[in-house]
Amino acid sequence: MKISTLTPRFLKPLLPGRRKDSHKGDYGRVLVVAGSRGMAGAAILAARAALKAGAGLVTVACPESERKIIACALPEAMTFGGDCSGGAFTLKAASQVAAFARAKKTDVLLIGPGLGTAPGARAFALKLLKTLEIPAVVDADALNALSRAGLRSFRFAAGPLILTPHPGEAQRLLGGRIKDRISAARQLAALSGGVAVLKGSGTLVCGGKDILINPTGGPELAKGGSGDVLAGLCAGFFAQAGLKRGFSAGSAFESAALAVYLHGLAGDLAAKKFTQRCVLAGELLDFLPPAIRRILK
Repeated sequence: MKISTLTPRFLKPLLPGRRKDSHKGDYGRVLVVAGSRGMAGAAILAARAALKAGAGLVTVACPESERKIIACALPEAMTFGGDCSGGAFTLKAASQVAAFARAKKTDVLLIGPGLGTAPGARAFALKLLKTLEIPAVVDADALNALSRAGLRSFRFAAGPLILTPHPGEAQRLLGGRIKDRISAARQLAALSGGVAVLKGSGTLVCGGKDILINPTGGPELAKGGSGDVLAGLCAGFFAQAGLKRGFSAGSAFESAALAVYLHGLAGDLAAKKFTQRCVLAGELLDFLPPAIRRILK
């Protein structure tokens, strides 16, 4: 297995220019399945990141009870409300969201940010991942649902996949303490059949045969919401890459690498202005444009 460090030279070809005669459908339809009572912000951050990454159309599927909050905070995205109880999705909502995704010809699913850990929400996430056959980014509470179900035996309907666990989520998915991050990233990629983004200092992007180590980012990213932004960037870049080059293990790997590097670089730039202590997750996206310009130099 080849292990190397992410560089702008590797990433620059992954940011092609946009044609003058293009339209929103050319840049992907992303469905962000996220949010619950008290965690609507996770859905908002993830969807905003997918839009800022360049996705053409983004819809947030959320519990109906939280829909108004999310719609008011994010006018650029569409919303879809699913069956809910206590502010969280129910199992019944899985068939509703799946039918909506198929009807709207969704290109990429992002599931997990702020879903919550209620039994109904966990069952909802697992059923959607078992039945909805589209490429997916799996994050946060969807990963926690997978850890309870058992990643080793779970059968995904979707593919290719990008999994984005932090160290705690990775430990739960693998069922034990992580002693070697590179080995853990390999296992996660192998068990899911997709790309594993193992977050932390020197985030690892593993596509099975190759591992990339990210040199950007620092303590400014150690704040709630940062992971939601990263997941949204992964989905936004993946939607565009998939439509241009095909939805494959390769485009999933490249999209994840691009998202991880730019997320960290945006953090570096934000920290220079605000200090590492004062950066908010929502402010990271303000520094995405200069981060992209640095890669394109």
